[in-house]
Amino acid sequence: MVQSIPVLVLKEGTTRTTGRDAQRANIMAAITLAETIRSSLGPKGMDKMLVSSFGDVTISNDGATIVKEMDVQHPAAKMMVEVAKAQDSEVGDGTTTAIVLAGALLKKADELLEQEIHPTIIVEGYKKAMEKALSIIDDSAITIDPKDKQKLKEIAITSLSGKSVVAGHYERLAELVVDAALSVAEDINGKYKVDLDNIKLEKKKGESIDETQLIHGVVLDKEIVHPGMPKRIEDAKIAILDCPLEIEKTEISAKINITSPEQMKSFLDEEAAMLREMVDKIAATGANFVVVQKGIDDIAQHYLAKKGISAVRRAKRSDIELLAKASGARIVTTVEDLTSADLGYAKLVEERRVGKDRMVFIEGCKNPKAVTILIRGGSDRFVDEAERSLHDAKCVVRNAIQNPQIVAGGGSSEMEIAIKLREYARSFSGREQLAILKFAEAVEEIPISLAENSGLDPVDVLVELRAAHTRGEKNAGINVFTGKVMDMAKEGVFEPANVKKQAIKSATEAAIALLKIDDIIAAAAPKKEEKEKKGSEFEGLE
Repeated sequence: MVQSIPVLVLKEGTTRTTGRDAQRANIMAAITLAETIRSSLGPKGMDKMLVSSFGDVTISNDGATIVKEMDVQHPAAKMMVEVAKAQDSEVGDGTTTAIVLAGALLKKADELLEQEIHPTIIVEGYKKAMEKALSIIDDSAITIDPKDKQKLKEIAITSLSGKSVVAGHYERLAELVVDAALSVAEDINGKYKVDLDNIKLEKKKGESIDETQLIHGVVLDKEIVHPGMPKRIEDAKIAILDCPLEIEKTEISAKINITSPEQMKSFLDEEAAMLREMVDKIAATGANFVVVQKGIDDIAQHYLAKKGISAVRRAKRSDIELLAKASGARIVTTVEDLTSADLGYAKLVEERRVGKDRMVFIEGCKNPKAVTILIRGGSDRFVDEAERSLHDAKCVVRNAIQNPQIVAGGGSSEMEIAIKLREYARSFSGREQLAILKFAEAVEEIPISLAENSGLDPVDVLVELRAAHTRGEKNAGINVFTGKVMDMAKEGVFEPANVKKQAIKSATEAAIALLKIDDIIAAAAPKKEEKEKKGSEFEGLE
């Protein structure tokens, strides 16, 4: 008789969840996160207040911000957070849509799992449905002229209307974003490219959001270093230095023995002469405004002021790169190399008071390939949320300029996908048909959420919306302000096609990844004694 010996493969305290239980746990975690985000979808969506462990408060209805600020622990929910981050980095908008859709896909998959349908079959059905959904978006997309200001403005307004903080200011902010994007757009072989880094968002508390303005140039959150320097320079010739206007200290610890006051005076005079030489070199090029990334010695400041040259010190690297693009200047690493050819030009450089602080405005650049939107608002939280809203708006405008394909909003494209997927499912005879039908149901969650968040009856709206699309009205969507189903194209509600496509791809891939997990092996949490031991080790290091 062979005696069975217990075999321990995993470390003591390790927990293991397998099969249906593992799938159920993952799906429930993902659905819970999606339900949290769901109420913030659309123009009538609610905001979330997030309080960090330090007591910092963030109020937002931006999906990406909410999931980043939430301290999510469950590994499946963390995958959903990754979905939002991927959506945000790729297209900059549609994060809430992606998470709500991923949650809906998993909810519908759970219903199929309850019917004993294997996860692999669901995954195959979802993949086919996703491919079909992407082709439906391509078929219904409208191609626009990438320089069509009106269409770009409508796209920006659609994005901004989902942000409650900027309510009532959509038109003005959309105009600023479109002007900024078109200013920095570059034509490369017939295709436009917009580098979002060239649109700087500078925020300052105070005034109202109506005072937000676009500067065709750069705003530096710095002040002119010396009171004797001119605060306003017209026809500015700008020098940008990536080196200090100071006497550099020696690398080695050298000592100088000074035995008399005369020696001390000659030592200081020599230092002043070296600084004067630097300033003379700058003045000889014709520069009248200097931006230095590092420090400026007090004596150098004095000489610059005497020459009538204004200067700013310790500017951020990103700011001097933007200024170089805007003004046409070249960033110079040593004063000796500076020539008049390296100077940039701006019609006006002026120090202005903004709120309690002073800022330097560099405006009227010849060919501003970098612009600044100065955001104002009543409080820090208001300004922060306005910045997030404008970030999303500049992303969607960028997407529309680079890929000029747009679709109608208000849940119209989702409903069109759902109607077409149901027809497509009929061509399958196996169980995949059920997965494709469930995908269609999941996509309908977006218009349902829009209706619920607007205080409308989701059943009535869904029935009316379905009927309109069955009649061939492919742009029929929900006007959340009137509560009626209307032609969204006529209402001017548009979204870039690639934002919609990315949301469907991100959501489907996340749902598929979670459905394929059938085993969760969690390592044991460290014991209390071990934690204390580690803590005491770190204390010793201090």
